[in-house]
Amino acid sequence: MEKKPFVRIAKRENASYLSAWLIRLLAFVLALILGGIVFMCAGANPISAYKTIIEGSLGKAHRIRQTVKVAIPLLGTAVALAPCFRMKYWNCGAEGQITMGAVGASFFAIYFGAKWPSVLLLPIMGLAGIVFGALWSLLPAIFKARWGTNETLFTLMLNYIAIGIVAWLQGGPWEGMPGSQIIPTFKESAVLPSVLGVHCGWIMVLILMFFMYFYLNFTKHGYEVAVLGESENTARYAGMKVRTIILRTALLSGAISGLVGFMVCSGTDQTLFANVANGVGFTAITIAWLSQLNPFAMLIISMMLAILSKGSSALQSSLSVPASVSGIMTGILLMTLLGCEFFINYRLIFNFKKEVL
Repeated sequence: MEKKPFVRIAKRENASYLSAWLIRLLAFVLALILGGIVFMCAGANPISAYKTIIEGSLGKAHRIRQTVKVAIPLLGTAVALAPCFRMKYWNCGAEGQITMGAVGASFFAIYFGAKWPSVLLLPIMGLAGIVFGALWSLLPAIFKARWGTNETLFTLMLNYIAIGIVAWLQGGPWEGMPGSQIIPTFKESAVLPSVLGVHCGWIMVLILMFFMYFYLNFTKHGYEVAVLGESENTARYAGMKVRTIILRTALLSGAISGLVGFMVCSGTDQTLFANVANGVGFTAITIAWLSQLNPFAMLIISMMLAILSKGSSALQSSLSVPASVSGIMTGILLMTLLGCEFFINYRLIFNFKKEVL
């Protein structure tokens, strides 16, 4: 007699929208509980810790502005990755594409910042960021489309090359004071203007968010991306030019990432350094997956992570909790929200009946 397993995994059929979000809500509550345990281990009252995080990131107008600045590149990069992931082209190179976009923008800021007015310089910097980011994403796309290489490894390795290029520029041709390993701060004409106390990059990423939603859901290109993601054979049978779709989608993703690089170096940092992307390219991968590639959900998740990031500094100063605890909290939140997707798509079936011999 065949022994039945105690637990079996079965695919959920047509899980309702309400039940899916209920599972996500329970996962968020679980993250708060686990985070509270972490705070207790660090010697802090969990309720006070969460209150401090909210106050430290949203308590005053200038704190809200700082939190928005953190969310801008997260949202922009997640939006950039959406078409690639919909196509099941695993672009892990947003970090490098952001970096190279910043390099392209910084070239004009450094050499023409004192010569050109901002009305001319800033659009050219933005265009340079788009071109550099797009070209950096084109190389692995060509190899993928022509020879079927693994885009995950290819794009991942290009990240480190991009960071190395900036490190060389810092200590080489773009170095300010000899031996400083620092690129000078941009001239005022090369700095993005502020709108409501935050550089205008927040307007650009919101426009990109609406654009990507429309592009993926209401355009022919978006339909082709979805079909190719479901089945390459189906796309070929339907007469779609698979190589063209891969190249076009990778270029779009890299272009938006490069534009984010321009926003970061011109709006937030006002200079260029090797860690200009600051891990945003990797965090945005998780944001894209958690949002189910929905640009509007990306906005919510980006703000949640930005709140955690900015609130960590208040934890350290107010409750003497190490800022690294914020990283643990972020990891717990992402782990639970990602893990809950399993229970949305699958269910556990327990066998409580005892076998009778």
